[in-house]
Amino acid sequence: MDNLTKWPKVIPPLSAEQEIISDDFMRHWHEILAAHSRYRSLEKFNHGYIAKQAPEAFLTTLEIGAGLGEHLEYEKLSTQQKKNYVALELRDNMAQAIAAKFPEVQTLIGDCQQRLPFADNYFDRVIAIHILEHLPNLPAALREIHRLLNKQHGQFSIVIPCEGGWLYSFSRKISAQRIFERRYKQSYDWFICREHLSHPAEIIEELTQYFTIEDQTFFPLRMLPVTNLNICIGLILKPKINK
Repeated sequence: MDNLTKWPKVIPPLSAEQEIISDDFMRHWHEILAAHSRYRSLEKFNHGYIAKQAPEAFLTTLEIGAGLGEHLEYEKLSTQQKKNYVALELRDNMAQAIAAKFPEVQTLIGDCQQRLPFADNYFDRVIAIHILEHLPNLPAALREIHRLLNKQHGQFSIVIPCEGGWLYSFSRKISAQRIFERRYKQSYDWFICREHLSHPAEIIEELTQYFTIEDQTFFPLRMLPVTNLNICIGLILKPKINK
């Protein structure tokens, strides 16, 4: 991606059938990732990396795009930390699943690209696992996350896919794409083209406007930090104070 990217990105509207399929498949794919052993190492990285990097003595957490609450299975939270954990999810069907399974946390239906009902510097950490690539107005989301994070000790923890890379593209073709096309008897292209809107370099360029990168780790080839040879990237960031 070049530096001429225009935000927000324009995505085509969904038909009524596509909207049903989109919601259904997103939930179905999350269920598959959590249940099948073939994805265990990927899920261990997606969630374990962030859980292990949690800041000391944190109290408040915002997880954006919380899915079905899979990440909570990897956290070791105190009673107080659970009460102060906000699971933000855009899709109503997935938010309901979080609320049913994890009633001790706060489940909120909302869009991180818009202002959320919390004060400045409210959260000690914000988590985004395979979310930023989906956002048509990524700069707006990052401004809001920066506003919400405590500027002294806040942590922004993310995982993004190596979208556009050879290994990621191949892996998706033999997993999510195959499952989608078998389930709905139609092309996967319309779904993924409107879901994965940004590549890693483009996301990182926007991130560094508001955050400083403290750690960057690739999966599965940590020692070969090349997008083409990996599936995803974990990043730990700190908010810039002077923004």
